[in-house]
Amino acid sequence: MDYQNKSQQPPRYYGGDFTGQVANQVSAVMRKVYVRMFIGLLISAFCALGVASSPAAITLIYGNPLVYWGMFIAMIVMAFVIPARLMKMSSTTCLLLFCLFAALMGTSLGSIFLVYDIGSITYTFFITAGVFGAMSLFGYFTKSDLSKLGTYCYMALFGLIIASVVNIFMKSDSFEWIISIVGVLLFTGLTAWDTQYVKKMAQSNLAPELTDKLATMGALNLYLDFINLFLYLLRIFGNRN
Repeated sequence: MDYQNKSQQPPRYYGGDFTGQVANQVSAVMRKVYVRMFIGLLISAFCALGVASSPAAITLIYGNPLVYWGMFIAMIVMAFVIPARLMKMSSTTCLLLFCLFAALMGTSLGSIFLVYDIGSITYTFFITAGVFGAMSLFGYFTKSDLSKLGTYCYMALFGLIIASVVNIFMKSDSFEWIISIVGVLLFTGLTAWDTQYVKKMAQSNLAPELTDKLATMGALNLYLDFINLFLYLLRIFGNRN
């Protein structure tokens, strides 16, 4: 997603520390990214717990394929629409759509509390937080260009999706184990790349009206990295009920 407005000239600074202003803007954007990502995770957690603790909600969502797949399709559409319409939406609309996306994701993930015991969910979450935090810090501070890594990861992502669909019909535990390991490695790499990408966009795009949208999109990308990393680690370390 290109966050830069090609027709707009970058702002000019007449005096002052230009490097310092860029650094301040990057710090401000990254703070917003992590705060919004954390809010998204909280929304998802509360929605998942709410669904898991309500027999009526479980029956409505998981007992009705139309409702479940409707939610799934809605999330897919939003994942494409939000980046595509980013420049035409207000910052508030973009943020509200992200929160709605997080709520739908959490609602759909309520089933993990029915499949896995709460202890394994808890320690897998902390493992995920540790891996995610380490890779995000690496992506932020590394001097290496991770563009190629991002390209390879996105290419591998399509292969992972195809393999997951194939395994729905194969129902192979061994193949699922391999998919889970690949998924962990893939989203570990994407976490570092997405962090560096947001940082670069914050450095190159100094238009104030776009920084808020950039923060929301960065939060969405890192939120998805965290959720997918968590789910693949849960398949590996989780104890099923």
